[in-house]
Amino acid sequence: MRYLLSSFCLFFLACGSYPKKQNFQIEQSTTSSFHNSYFSNASKDYVYKANITVYDNNFSGIFIVKKLGDHNHRIVFTTEMGNKIFDFSFVDDTFKVNFIIEAMDKAILINILKKDFKVLVEEEMPIIKSYSLKNNLVHETSIDRKTYFYFKTQQLDKIVRVGNGKEKVTFLFSEISDTIANQIKILHSNIKLNINLKSIN
Repeated sequence: MRYLLSSFCLFFLACGSYPKKQNFQIEQSTTSSFHNSYFSNASKDYVYKANITVYDNNFSGIFIVKKLGDHNHRIVFTTEMGNKIFDFSFVDDTFKVNFIIEAMDKAILINILKKDFKVLVEEEMPIIKSYSLKNNLVHETSIDRKTYFYFKTQQLDKIVRVGNGKEKVTFLFSEISDTIANQIKILHSNIKLNINLKSIN
């Protein structure tokens, strides 16, 4: 029992140490939630040229995100010839694999992609705490019980998922025009999985 309690204490201390390690300064938030507008326009098809590297496999093609309604997004990745690589649906709190090629049909990989893409399309996140770092306003939030930090200057330009006080996944948004991030990178630190998206709209 003592070992179990000690483990829990170390876990929570490690999670809480990330802001301190990054020299974040606590700020008073003026709102209770954070809005991500990058994939929020239901009248628009978000089309990207994509490159996904999974361990020693490389997949290139067209990545499409479509908002179909409130809390309803469809994400499709195809080859440039139009053959599907995967096809996912996010509706409310449910996730559905409509199609995925055999080479990527692994439960662990699907779960990772689910987490990554849910972050891209999730529009409203509760703010747990707010911080400042140089010119950044940083909001701490939670998605599916995972801790994320949203970095914002003029626009949202970075999201970091943190576990045990360490950066696990980094989302980088650049070449931002209005509510569109024309360049998106998703970088994993603990597995060989990188996703690069370049807008071709």
